[in-house]
Amino acid sequence: MFSKILVANRGEIAVRIARTCEEMAVGSVAVFSDADAGAAHVRRARESVRLPGTAPAETYLNIPRIVAAALDMGAEAVHPGYGFLAENASFARAVMDAGLVWIGPPPEVIDAVGDKIAARRIAVDAGVPVVPGVLDPIEDPEEVSLFGREHGYPLAVKAAGGGGGRGLKIARRPEDVADAFAAARREARAYFGSSDVYVERYLDAPKHLEVQILADGAHEPLWLGVRDCSIQRRHQKLIEETPPPKWQERARDMGEAAVRLATACGYVNAGTVEMLVDADGSFYFLEVNARLQVEHTVTEEVYGVDLVRLQLLVAAGEAVGLEQADLTERGHAIECRVNAEDPARGFAPTPGTITRYAAPSGRGVRVDSGYEEGDEVPAAYDSLIAKVIACGDTRAAARQRMVAALREFEVDGIHTTIPAHLVLLDEPSFVRGDHTTATVEEGVLDSLVRDAPSETHDVLLVDGRPVRLWNPAMASSAAAAIHGGPGSGRILAPMQGTIVKVLVEVGREVASGDALFVLEAMKMESAITAPVAGTVTEVHAGRGETVGAGALLAVILT
Repeated sequence: MFSKILVANRGEIAVRIARTCEEMAVGSVAVFSDADAGAAHVRRARESVRLPGTAPAETYLNIPRIVAAALDMGAEAVHPGYGFLAENASFARAVMDAGLVWIGPPPEVIDAVGDKIAARRIAVDAGVPVVPGVLDPIEDPEEVSLFGREHGYPLAVKAAGGGGGRGLKIARRPEDVADAFAAARREARAYFGSSDVYVERYLDAPKHLEVQILADGAHEPLWLGVRDCSIQRRHQKLIEETPPPKWQERARDMGEAAVRLATACGYVNAGTVEMLVDADGSFYFLEVNARLQVEHTVTEEVYGVDLVRLQLLVAAGEAVGLEQADLTERGHAIECRVNAEDPARGFAPTPGTITRYAAPSGRGVRVDSGYEEGDEVPAAYDSLIAKVIACGDTRAAARQRMVAALREFEVDGIHTTIPAHLVLLDEPSFVRGDHTTATVEEGVLDSLVRDAPSETHDVLLVDGRPVRLWNPAMASSAAAAIHGGPGSGRILAPMQGTIVKVLVEVGREVASGDALFVLEAMKMESAITAPVAGTVTEVHAGRGETVGAGALLAVILT
């Protein structure tokens, strides 16, 4: 076993990995940006290394710096966690080229399953069902139209290198095809460096189920149950559970399909094979996540395993001590992701200082957290604060225990998604277990925004994509102060983020409420709008630039 590993991540997953390292007598090295100098994951690790800067590109995405840090600290291996560089084959190669062990699947496997078209081909060859679609990139919208005439609508035009809803556009009618095709290619190029897209049938309201796999490279891969991850917003998961409340009778079929796929691509270490399940129980391959998943915790609780420990054993070439027959379910587990977001404002990010933090506890309750009272939630990174996992002998017991735990959870100073979780856990379709990926979009959370001013949850279509509006007049007091108040013509960034769209230029006449920029922060896009009418006299931010909170973006002369 390793004597020391570097954890190339932050937040709750870095804390989680460090905890298992401690239990295994393995030293852990944390890396941290300037924004995370006092973060919980730094306090938890035995040693830490500063990555100068705050922007992800300077810090948690900086491959040379991270590899150098691992070598300087005498680490033998690198665990990427999830997010950031976890599914980056170039990072895996750089780690291995430096003589370090990569705790994850081989880089060639990451490449193979990371390209959605290549992954679909592997699935087809392995006899795993896929949603009807093409197996090659499409170059012309007419190819999409031709597919639509043959297979019907709605259709999904998807980035070959996409994930998490990036580069996914829906064409519900023939007249939507041209715009969906163009928008998907633009987004694919912007986010993944390649404009390759493909088309497949779009399932409107499926179940999103996924199979946890583990492979040591020497024996047939194992499958560790099926999770239901159907409660989502903007293709980001909110609640996960295992075993699935519906289609449990298809679990073995899905597990065996996942094993065939893992075998076909030479998968090693932990990963997830994601499936969509239609109303008739038909399941289709969606994608492979070549890393540990956020929701791995529910699998651990139900199957009595430590997946991080198993990852380390596999990477070290040691026996995991498990066979498929050993893996049996024990009860039910549900996970809620508690994010620094305001559900009443369309899940707008709410970075800031946590002034009060009291996590729930008690029998059957687990909390994996990356923050404590007094910590700052930076705007630069993902908004996940903690994960609450509730277990019970039955699903009903686990659900009720989760409700009690969330009511006990106290987080002040920022808004969180806890109110949304409480509504969703009580929603009839969730209680029955027949909820789908469309549940959140069907107005289930309307009660959370009913009393909010209408302007706080308006959206704007940018290239056919809904983007949340952010006007200084509707921001928090801190953000409003940065902007100089609602009457100011100085447009400053309300939080740190990346400018993904510039919608104005010098000399443009704008009205109050016109969108000026689209800012991405904490995995959410917000349109920054004009607080006053006038002429744009200065533009200081360009597409792709990372800006800090309070950075001057533009000036409007009234």
